[in-house]
Amino acid sequence: MTPTQKRATLAKRIRNREFVTAPGIYDMISTLIADQQNHPALYMTGYGTVASYLGLPDAGLASYSDMVLRAGHMAAGSNTPIIADADTGYGGLLNVQHTVRGYEAAGIAAIQIEDQEFPKKCGHTPGRRVIATTDMVEKIEVACAAREDPNFLLVARTDARTALGLDAAIERAKAYRAAGADVIFVESPESEKEFATIAAEVEGPLLANMVEGGRSPVLSRARLVELGFAMAIYPGTGFTAAAAALEQVYRCIHDTGSTAELETPLYPVSEMHELMGFESVWDFEKKWAK
Repeated sequence: MTPTQKRATLAKRIRNREFVTAPGIYDMISTLIADQQNHPALYMTGYGTVASYLGLPDAGLASYSDMVLRAGHMAAGSNTPIIADADTGYGGLLNVQHTVRGYEAAGIAAIQIEDQEFPKKCGHTPGRRVIATTDMVEKIEVACAAREDPNFLLVARTDARTALGLDAAIERAKAYRAAGADVIFVESPESEKEFATIAAEVEGPLLANMVEGGRSPVLSRARLVELGFAMAIYPGTGFTAAAAALEQVYRCIHDTGSTAELETPLYPVSEMHELMGFESVWDFEKKWAK
Protein backbone atom coordinates (compact mmCIF):
# COMPACT_ATOMS: atom_id res chain seq x y z
CA MET A 1 0.00 0.00 0.00
CA THR A 2 1.06 3.58 -0.51
CA PRO A 3 1.49 5.86 2.52
CA THR A 4 -1.81 7.55 1.65
CA GLN A 5 -3.59 4.21 1.51
CA LYS A 6 -2.06 3.08 4.79
CA ARG A 7 -3.15 6.28 6.53
CA ALA A 8 -6.67 6.00 5.10
CA THR A 9 -6.95 2.37 6.20
CA LEU A 10 -5.94 3.08 9.79
CA ALA A 11 -8.04 6.24 10.02
CA LYS A 12 -11.11 4.35 8.80
CA ARG A 13 -10.63 1.65 11.41
CA ILE A 14 -10.28 4.19 14.21
CA ARG A 15 -13.26 6.28 13.09
CA ASN A 16 -15.40 3.17 12.72
CA ARG A 17 -14.32 2.05 16.20
CA GLU A 18 -12.81 -1.20 14.93
CA PHE A 19 -10.48 -2.31 17.68
CA VAL A 20 -6.84 -2.06 16.63
CA THR A 21 -3.96 -4.02 18.14
CA ALA A 22 -0.44 -2.86 17.32
CA PRO A 23 2.67 -4.83 18.33
CA GLY A 24 5.83 -2.87 18.96
CA ILE A 25 8.52 -2.76 16.28
CA TYR A 26 12.00 -1.41 16.90
CA ASP A 27 14.23 -2.37 13.96
CA MET A 28 13.86 -3.72 10.44
CA ILE A 29 13.81 -7.40 11.38
CA SER A 30 10.92 -6.84 13.81
CA THR A 31 9.18 -4.68 11.20
CA LEU A 32 9.46 -7.26 8.43
CA ILE A 33 8.30 -10.13 10.64
CA ALA A 34 5.31 -8.21 12.01
CA ASP A 35 4.38 -6.97 8.53
CA GLN A 36 3.91 -10.56 7.35
CA GLN A 37 1.20 -11.20 9.93
CA ASN A 38 -1.50 -8.78 8.74
CA HIS A 39 -1.80 -6.74 11.92
CA PRO A 40 -4.10 -3.72 11.56
CA ALA A 41 -1.21 -1.47 12.66
CA LEU A 42 2.32 -1.54 14.05
CA TYR A 43 3.74 0.69 16.77
CA MET A 44 7.25 2.10 16.41
CA THR A 45 8.38 2.09 20.03
CA GLY A 46 10.68 4.87 21.13
CA TYR A 47 12.17 2.76 23.93
CA GLY A 48 12.98 -0.16 21.66
CA THR A 49 14.19 1.92 18.72
CA VAL A 50 16.55 4.01 20.87
CA ALA A 51 17.77 0.89 22.66
CA SER A 52 18.47 -1.05 19.45
CA TYR A 53 20.05 1.90 17.64
CA LEU A 54 22.02 3.64 20.38
CA GLY A 55 22.00 1.24 23.33
CA LEU A 56 20.75 4.08 25.51
CA PRO A 57 17.66 4.73 27.66
CA ASP A 58 14.62 6.39 26.14
CA ALA A 59 15.26 9.65 28.00
CA GLY A 60 15.31 12.32 25.31
CA LEU A 61 18.77 11.32 24.07
CA ALA A 62 17.77 10.40 20.51
CA SER A 63 17.16 13.32 18.17
CA TYR A 64 14.33 13.99 15.74
CA SER A 65 16.72 13.14 12.89
CA ASP A 66 17.64 9.82 14.50
CA MET A 67 14.04 8.79 14.85
CA VAL A 68 12.44 10.08 11.65
CA LEU A 69 15.14 8.35 9.59
CA ARG A 70 14.33 5.02 11.21
CA ALA A 71 10.61 5.67 10.92
CA GLY A 72 11.03 6.18 7.20
CA HIS A 73 12.93 2.91 6.81
CA MET A 74 10.24 1.02 8.73
CA ALA A 75 7.41 2.61 6.75
CA ALA A 76 9.12 1.88 3.43
CA GLY A 77 9.66 -1.75 4.43
CA SER A 78 6.09 -2.37 5.55
CA ASN A 79 2.63 -2.48 4.01
CA THR A 80 1.10 -2.10 7.46
CA PRO A 81 0.18 1.34 8.86
CA ILE A 82 2.73 2.44 11.46
CA ILE A 83 2.06 4.59 14.52
CA ALA A 84 5.30 6.27 15.58
CA ASP A 85 6.35 7.52 18.99
CA ALA A 86 7.44 11.13 18.42
CA ASP A 87 8.19 11.99 22.05
CA THR A 88 7.30 15.60 22.89
CA GLY A 89 7.46 16.72 19.27
CA TYR A 90 11.18 17.34 19.85
CA GLY A 91 10.87 20.85 21.23
CA GLY A 92 8.56 23.84 20.97
CA LEU A 93 5.76 24.66 18.59
CA LEU A 94 7.97 25.12 15.54
CA ASN A 95 9.61 21.77 16.28
CA VAL A 96 6.19 20.14 16.49
CA GLN A 97 5.26 21.49 13.07
CA HIS A 98 8.55 20.20 11.64
CA THR A 99 8.04 16.81 13.31
CA VAL A 100 4.54 16.33 11.91
CA ARG A 101 5.62 17.23 8.40
CA GLY A 102 8.69 15.03 8.62
CA TYR A 103 6.92 11.92 9.88
CA GLU A 104 4.12 12.36 7.37
CA ALA A 105 6.66 12.69 4.53
CA ALA A 106 8.40 9.57 5.87
CA GLY A 107 5.25 7.52 5.25
CA ILE A 108 4.07 7.12 8.84
CA ALA A 109 0.30 6.75 9.40
CA ALA A 110 0.06 8.36 12.85
CA ILE A 111 2.29 9.91 15.48
CA GLN A 112 2.10 10.07 19.24
CA ILE A 113 3.20 13.20 21.09
CA GLU A 114 3.20 13.56 24.85
CA ASP A 115 2.91 16.30 27.44
CA GLN A 116 6.15 15.67 29.31
CA GLU A 117 8.80 18.24 29.98
CA PHE A 118 11.95 17.94 27.89
CA PRO A 119 13.99 15.81 28.18
CA LYS A 120 11.22 13.25 28.36
CA LYS A 121 11.39 9.89 30.14
CA CYS A 122 9.95 6.60 29.05
CA GLY A 123 6.44 5.84 30.30
CA HIS A 124 6.15 3.42 33.22
CA THR A 125 9.35 4.89 34.69
CA PRO A 126 9.55 7.29 37.67
CA GLY A 127 10.30 11.00 37.64
CA ARG A 128 8.15 12.07 34.70
CA ARG A 129 7.02 15.70 34.80
CA VAL A 130 4.44 17.33 32.57
CA ILE A 131 4.15 20.74 30.92
CA ALA A 132 1.14 23.01 31.41
CA THR A 133 -2.10 21.83 29.85
CA THR A 134 -2.33 25.01 27.77
CA ASP A 135 1.13 24.39 26.33
CA MET A 136 0.20 20.88 25.24
CA VAL A 137 -3.07 22.11 23.77
CA GLU A 138 -1.07 24.51 21.60
CA LYS A 139 1.16 21.66 20.47
CA ILE A 140 -1.90 19.65 19.44
CA GLU A 141 -3.37 22.58 17.55
CA VAL A 142 -0.09 23.17 15.71
CA ALA A 143 0.22 19.46 14.92
CA CYS A 144 -3.28 19.30 13.48
CA ALA A 145 -2.68 22.39 11.36
CA ALA A 146 0.67 21.09 10.08
CA ARG A 147 -0.54 17.84 8.54
CA GLU A 148 -1.40 17.73 4.87
CA ASP A 149 -3.33 14.46 4.91
CA PRO A 150 -6.39 14.59 7.19
CA ASN A 151 -5.97 10.84 7.69
CA PHE A 152 -2.56 11.35 9.31
CA LEU A 153 -3.66 10.74 12.89
CA LEU A 154 -2.47 12.47 16.03
CA VAL A 155 -2.31 10.47 19.24
CA ALA A 156 -2.08 12.78 22.27
CA ARG A 157 -0.56 11.21 25.36
CA THR A 158 -0.65 12.52 28.90
CA ASP A 159 1.74 11.35 31.60
CA ALA A 160 -0.17 13.25 34.28
CA ARG A 161 -1.54 10.10 35.95
CA THR A 162 1.82 9.36 37.53
CA ALA A 163 2.82 12.98 38.07
CA LEU A 164 -0.47 14.55 39.21
CA GLY A 165 -3.07 11.82 39.67
CA LEU A 166 -5.91 10.25 37.68
CA ASP A 167 -8.32 13.21 37.86
CA ALA A 168 -5.72 15.58 36.43
CA ALA A 169 -4.92 13.09 33.67
CA ILE A 170 -8.58 12.81 32.72
CA GLU A 171 -9.01 16.58 32.59
CA ARG A 172 -6.00 16.84 30.32
CA ALA A 173 -7.32 14.03 28.13
CA LYS A 174 -10.57 15.91 27.63
CA ALA A 175 -8.71 19.12 26.77
CA TYR A 176 -6.47 17.33 24.27
CA ARG A 177 -9.45 15.75 22.55
CA ALA A 178 -11.17 19.14 22.34
CA ALA A 179 -7.98 20.59 20.81
CA GLY A 180 -8.23 18.14 17.91
CA ALA A 181 -6.34 14.98 18.88
CA ASP A 182 -7.69 11.95 17.02
CA VAL A 183 -6.78 9.40 19.70
CA ILE A 184 -6.27 9.92 23.44
CA PHE A 185 -3.60 8.04 25.38
CA VAL A 186 -3.63 8.25 29.18
CA GLU A 187 -0.35 6.67 30.18
CA SER A 188 0.08 4.34 33.17
CA PRO A 189 -3.36 3.74 34.69
CA GLU A 190 -2.64 1.67 37.77
CA SER A 191 -5.63 -0.67 37.87
CA GLU A 192 -8.39 -2.09 35.74
CA LYS A 193 -10.76 0.24 37.58
CA GLU A 194 -8.73 3.23 36.40
CA PHE A 195 -8.95 2.02 32.81
CA ALA A 196 -12.72 1.80 33.25
CA THR A 197 -12.89 5.30 34.73
CA ILE A 198 -10.93 6.77 31.83
CA ALA A 199 -13.17 5.06 29.30
CA ALA A 200 -16.31 6.26 31.07
CA GLU A 201 -15.20 9.89 31.32
CA VAL A 202 -13.19 10.60 28.15
CA GLU A 203 -14.98 10.70 24.82
CA GLY A 204 -13.34 9.69 21.57
CA PRO A 205 -11.00 6.85 20.59
CA LEU A 206 -8.79 5.73 23.46
CA LEU A 207 -5.45 3.93 23.40
CA ALA A 208 -4.33 1.42 26.04
CA ASN A 209 -0.62 0.82 26.56
CA MET A 210 0.02 -2.80 27.46
CA VAL A 211 3.47 -3.07 29.05
CA GLU A 212 4.25 -6.41 30.62
CA GLY A 213 5.75 -5.73 34.05
CA GLY A 214 4.83 -2.03 33.90
CA ARG A 215 2.63 0.12 36.11
CA SER A 216 -0.60 -0.93 34.38
CA PRO A 217 -2.28 -4.34 34.34
CA VAL A 218 -2.30 -6.12 30.99
CA LEU A 219 -5.94 -6.50 30.00
CA SER A 220 -7.37 -8.85 27.41
CA ARG A 221 -8.59 -7.60 24.06
CA ALA A 222 -12.14 -8.58 25.03
CA ARG A 223 -11.99 -6.53 28.23
CA LEU A 224 -10.56 -3.46 26.50
CA VAL A 225 -13.30 -3.65 23.87
CA GLU A 226 -15.90 -4.03 26.62
CA LEU A 227 -14.55 -0.94 28.36
CA GLY A 228 -14.66 1.06 25.13
CA PHE A 229 -11.01 1.36 24.11
CA ALA A 230 -10.19 1.67 20.42
CA MET A 231 -6.59 0.51 20.38
CA ALA A 232 -3.98 -1.44 22.32
CA ILE A 233 -0.25 -1.14 21.74
CA TYR A 234 2.35 -3.66 22.91
CA PRO A 235 5.54 -1.61 22.65
CA GLY A 236 7.93 -3.72 24.69
CA THR A 237 6.80 -7.26 23.98
CA GLY A 238 8.94 -7.76 20.89
CA PHE A 239 12.24 -6.40 22.13
CA THR A 240 11.96 -7.97 25.59
CA ALA A 241 11.20 -11.34 23.97
CA ALA A 242 14.20 -10.89 21.69
CA ALA A 243 16.41 -9.90 24.62
CA ALA A 244 15.34 -12.97 26.59
CA ALA A 245 16.08 -15.24 23.62
CA LEU A 246 19.47 -13.63 23.03
CA GLU A 247 20.41 -13.97 26.69
CA GLN A 248 19.65 -17.71 26.57
CA VAL A 249 21.43 -18.28 23.27
CA TYR A 250 24.57 -16.38 24.21
CA ARG A 251 24.62 -18.01 27.65
CA CYS A 252 24.49 -21.43 26.04
CA ILE A 253 27.46 -20.57 23.80
CA HIS A 254 29.37 -19.20 26.80
CA ASP A 255 28.66 -22.17 29.04
CA THR A 256 29.00 -25.00 26.52
CA GLY A 257 31.09 -23.52 23.73
CA SER A 258 28.48 -24.66 21.22
CA THR A 259 24.84 -24.41 20.17
CA ALA A 260 24.47 -28.20 19.97
CA GLU A 261 22.47 -28.25 23.22
CA LEU A 262 20.51 -25.08 22.50
CA GLU A 263 16.82 -25.31 23.41
CA THR A 264 15.79 -21.78 22.38
CA PRO A 265 13.76 -21.78 19.13
CA LEU A 266 15.62 -20.23 16.20
CA TYR A 267 14.14 -18.57 13.13
CA PRO A 268 14.95 -20.94 10.21
CA VAL A 269 17.85 -19.69 8.12
CA SER A 270 15.95 -20.38 4.89
CA GLU A 271 13.06 -18.22 6.09
CA MET A 272 15.51 -15.52 7.19
CA HIS A 273 16.94 -15.45 3.68
CA GLU A 274 13.43 -15.04 2.32
CA LEU A 275 12.56 -12.33 4.85
CA MET A 276 15.65 -10.34 3.86
CA GLY A 277 14.89 -10.62 0.14
CA PHE A 278 17.79 -12.81 -0.90
CA GLU A 279 15.66 -14.63 -3.47
CA SER A 280 15.42 -11.50 -5.61
CA VAL A 281 19.20 -11.10 -5.36
CA TRP A 282 19.75 -14.65 -6.53
CA ASP A 283 17.27 -14.21 -9.39
CA PHE A 284 19.09 -11.05 -10.45
CA GLU A 285 22.44 -12.82 -10.39
CA LYS A 286 21.08 -15.71 -12.50
CA LYS A 287 19.68 -13.28 -15.07
CA TRP A 288 22.84 -11.19 -15.36
CA ALA A 289 25.51 -13.79 -14.73
CA LYS A 290 28.23 -13.78 -17.38
